[in-house]
Amino acid sequence: MPHSLTPRDERNLPALSAQPLIRLDAYVAEDGSTVVNGHLLTMGGTRPPNEAILDAIAMFARTLGTPVAATVIDRSVRQVARLRVYPDGSSVTIAEEEDLPPGRERTVAEEKSFPPLARVERIIQHAQREELHAAYVLAGALREHLTLRRGAEDELSLEARAIEAYIAYRRGDYTTSTGLALTVARIRCGTDLHRAVPEVARATAAWQRLQDESQVATRGQELLHMWERLSAEGLLREPSHHAMAQAVRVRIERGHPYPEAPAPARTPVAALAAAQSQIAPEDTPLAPTRRGLRRFTRRAGRRAG
Repeated sequence: MPHSLTPRDERNLPALSAQPLIRLDAYVAEDGSTVVNGHLLTMGGTRPPNEAILDAIAMFARTLGTPVAATVIDRSVRQVARLRVYPDGSSVTIAEEEDLPPGRERTVAEEKSFPPLARVERIIQHAQREELHAAYVLAGALREHLTLRRGAEDELSLEARAIEAYIAYRRGDYTTSTGLALTVARIRCGTDLHRAVPEVARATAAWQRLQDESQVATRGQELLHMWERLSAEGLLREPSHHAMAQAVRVRIERGHPYPEAPAPARTPVAALAAAQSQIAPEDTPLAPTRRGLRRFTRRAGRRAG
């Protein structure tokens, strides 16, 4: 049966009093930077992120003359809220079951106002202008919302995570870049080994910049397991990939900050077994809160825009 974006009543008929399903998204980064519908907000002063988000969404509601739904991912408190914001500036938080039903209908409605490719183009434009903080926050918002909607293994989610890893590398945040790139490589190793090779190479490039020896050791062991698995499958066809795999082995075995000389390649059975084991992603998507977040509720007449 075809999916409809029109709300239905208990008899599966169009709900006559239902409002159009206008859907936005918002994101609060750990440093308080705020994104609404793919645009970084300039808040100025000490304006709280929640007020900036509500004002921006209320502006959409007034322009459209209808309540607007929004999903807010707030990394500063590791929570997700679903909102309904009205043209008068008031807002309520709603439980997931009060909103669109989960599945395709919600995804289609959300992505009508959430074109990922347009977001990617904006991120790249910021990066090209060396506006790396803006690019990084926007990439994080894109990755978080896609992961929430589609899951971490979805193709768009993986591409967004890879972009975020690249921008973190450009910013000199090699710890974050390594973690993000390793997650992409880890998922690829479980779903498509052929496509895993360049992802493991990108993760290795970021890992080689790490200085913290505990990070070097733990991340390096996982990279080594990945390279050995790919080698055992006969997938290391480029000399550069053999060199990177060897570099990881040397650095791990010798304990030097950077590799100095090649060492004979080995493929321990234990390493292959570890590579094949399931490793959970480190940034598990946040679950929506059942009762919402009080700071995203606002009475009519409060500041709106």
